[in-house]
Amino acid sequence: MIGGGQGAFIGAVHRIASRIDDEYELVCGAFSSNAERSKASGIVLGIDEGRAYASYIELIEKESKLTAHERAQVISIVTPNHVHFEPAKLALENGFHVILDKPMTLTLEEAKELKEISDRTGNLLCLTHTYTGYPMVKQARDLIAANHIGKVRKVYAKYPQGWLSSLAEATDNKQASWRTDPSQSGIAGAMGDIGTHAFNLIEYVTGLSVSHLCADINVVVPGRRLDDDGAVLLRFDGGASGVLVATQVAAGAENNVQIGVYGETGGIEWQQDDLNSLIVRYTDKPAEIWRTGGGYTSTAAMFNTRTPAGHPEGYLEAFANIYRNFALTIKAIGNGEQPSAQMLDYPGLNEGVRGMAFIENVIASGKSEQKWTPFTI
Repeated sequence: MIGGGQGAFIGAVHRIASRIDDEYELVCGAFSSNAERSKASGIVLGIDEGRAYASYIELIEKESKLTAHERAQVISIVTPNHVHFEPAKLALENGFHVILDKPMTLTLEEAKELKEISDRTGNLLCLTHTYTGYPMVKQARDLIAANHIGKVRKVYAKYPQGWLSSLAEATDNKQASWRTDPSQSGIAGAMGDIGTHAFNLIEYVTGLSVSHLCADINVVVPGRRLDDDGAVLLRFDGGASGVLVATQVAAGAENNVQIGVYGETGGIEWQQDDLNSLIVRYTDKPAEIWRTGGGYTSTAAMFNTRTPAGHPEGYLEAFANIYRNFALTIKAIGNGEQPSAQMLDYPGLNEGVRGMAFIENVIASGKSEQKWTPFTI
């Protein structure tokens, strides 16, 4: 692991997710840009003292010299955005697979370069767009793919947060400080942090690709340097249209990311506040509530469900599904086998490149006087 040391939020989530299915063992890390803190974090996490490295450069250099049996196989990068590209590039070039927190890089050009390196070396990259890991999100995708609601016409996605309703970066708030700093976060704030999740969820569930967009991007809190609120009108290949809303100034809102997809004969709705349920609506009969673990769900939904109906599965399990599917893919390839569709069901380089293109297109559109702009990569 690179990053995720003492005081970090997402590193602990990654470590828990990696261990739920016993597919990973944490064997080394550069847990902080501060060498002493990295060493101290390694001790707390039970890492061999000699493999708690002072920097990610030292980690990759020394691990790459170990035997295939001894060395790390996968490097999980859980740093702020500006420390995604370089360690991921080094890891891929030195024979490691990579798990990377989203968004993939600081710029679209960096994302394209990582894809080129992965394609050239054969080393894989997994991107942790968590919400695609939920069983009922996969069920929604499979129903739409099976034409259960007819051709898609309208898509709504919303991700409301309220934790940045005040100038939290002016206080001792580490998360707020880097997420609102252009040098660490990139050109986008809310749209990069949570808008990319909503965008990824839309394309994953519908199977459609955004072709054009029209963005309204705002800085609501005085003194903030990056967007904290925005809405995007979307057009898709095939004729459907949509709306994406991402805000971090909805005071009191938590993380109820939600999506609604409406076709010719019905609609599908899912929200994280009731994550084990999927509402399916029709024009000619009562709505249905589909539930995780009910025994009637799709192969993909069942493959990513661990408990019987009525036993809720949540955020950590969704995260773990991504980690597990990536591990199973690596193991299958290592055994000379073709990974199954269920194994390959994790976000990767294509999603990462499109996510970075979303950020750059949305910010450009928000600054433009042109109403609609093509989605370019």
